Amino acid sequence: MIWIALLLLALAAMVPLVAMLFRPVVARGRREADLALYRAQLAELDREAAAGRLEGDALRAARVEVQRRLLQAPEEGAPMAQGRALGFLPLVLLIPAAGLGLYLVQGTPDMPSAPHRERAEIAARDDALLNRLRERLAGLDPMSETARQGFVMLGNAERSRGNADAAAEAWRRALASRFDVELAGDLVEMEIGRGEFVAAGPVLLRALAEAPQEPKLRFLLGVVEAEAGHPERARATWRALLADSPPDAPWRALVERRLGALP
Repeated sequence: MIWIALLLLALAAMVPLVAMLFRPVVARGRREADLALYRAQLAELDREAAAGRLEGDALRAARVEVQRRLLQAPEEGAPMAQGRALGFLPLVLLIPAAGLGLYLVQGTPDMPSAPHRERAEIAARDDALLNRLRERLAGLDPMSETARQGFVMLGNAERSRGNADAAAEAWRRALASRFDVELAGDLVEMEIGRGEFVAAGPVLLRALAEAPQEPKLRFLLGVVEAEAGHPERARATWRALLADSPPDAPWRALVERRLGALP
């Protein structure tokens, strides 16, 4: 019965798509498409002006140019090509069938779902383990290597559970025992992710003092500068990083995207 229910559910999900395929297609001419494009460009100029990125003579000149193109849009044009609904119908029916077949071949349909009670027991065991770890850490010298490793483990566990505050606190305790550039980079990245740019600053600067050429730290420095309202500093930081990076560096695309997004 479960497979019949799943099949009916898949078919029900495809009904709106089939209905749209059989809806009469209204052909749009070139003029209508041009008008829609130019209106979108005017709206984009309004958004740029509202954000303060475009103003004065530059804004007026851009609006005049778009309006000129709007007025010169052709009156007539060849209609755009129409799709054929019947040609897509087999594909629409094939999608749920292919998904079901793939699941039966590579999936595990006989695997039972974890009941709420079992998940709660697993979570309780995890809480008990972390509590024991905290109790043990409380009895150790916080500056010892054993305590440092314990705080690193505690931070990793809290991060995996989505407890960013507890993870950051544990990692800071570990860094206080012995500073580690890689762990510092992870802490800075997490602090940035939760909007704690002020807290990330000192850790980032200390890590850069020990590893000034580390690409991850240099990228994070640009993020902090951009979020602090210093786009020119961020631009200089990221351009220097790109200049020092090999052409096939995996982080180049990310840095270039962030550069392009700067005001």
